[in-house]
Amino acid sequence: CPCAPTQGAMMDNRFATALVIACVLSLISTIYMAASIGTDFWYEYHTLSPAENVSEAGRSIWEEFVSKDADEKTYTDALFRCNGTVGLWRRCITVPKNSHWYSPPETDMTTNCISFSLSDQFVEKYIEPGNHNSGTDLNRTYLWRLQFLLPFVSIGLMCFGALIGLCACACRSLYPAIATGILHFLAGLCTLGLVGCYVAGIELLHRKLPLPEDVRGEFGWSFCLACVSAPLQFMAAALFIWAARTNRKEFTLLKAYRVA
Repeated sequence: CPCAPTQGAMMDNRFATALVIACVLSLISTIYMAASIGTDFWYEYHTLSPAENVSEAGRSIWEEFVSKDADEKTYTDALFRCNGTVGLWRRCITVPKNSHWYSPPETDMTTNCISFSLSDQFVEKYIEPGNHNSGTDLNRTYLWRLQFLLPFVSIGLMCFGALIGLCACACRSLYPAIATGILHFLAGLCTLGLVGCYVAGIELLHRKLPLPEDVRGEFGWSFCLACVSAPLQFMAAALFIWAARTNRKEFTLLKAYRVA
């Protein structure tokens, strides 16, 4: 049949287009995910007068904030008072450059950050933040640990999926694309779980330590990148799986046609 080769070429172009789009979506989601992990704007606190707050407390706020012994309540209070931002790996506050001297409020501000150590990521959270005798809050403890682990699992799954995709290209076969799609789907679930764990953890923390009246909190752009990454991963997974399954079905029908 003279139309058969043309139809086969159209099918090949359709599968190729789906795979290209899926690869682009996968790349964008990986970039977004990596950027969200590496930045410190998952949650932001906006204080009406951070400079005055720092001037009143002097250098002690910064010293307590960077101290290795700083507990959750200590650094959270500093975040409230000093336009703080929180990431998965670091916490930051905005202070005047000369905050170690008592002086009138300054407009020349600087942002200083301190990293969460690996032990901080797995430390127990307490029912009353800062009170070690109040008992362990299991919900917040495991939410905190999951929000640290899930993004790395997500990126690892996507990288492994990309490796399988390269092998598929080398073999000139679409069949391994099903595995790539499944891995991207699992990565999307991990990213979605990360977002859910972070939101739940923030809400539970603010129930224990309510925001002061002059402080406003909101999710930052790093959090938004993670939120965007999840649907991109799901769309890439759907395209990979669709291309592989449909190509297999078309190949089976074409083989049966040739035998007939």
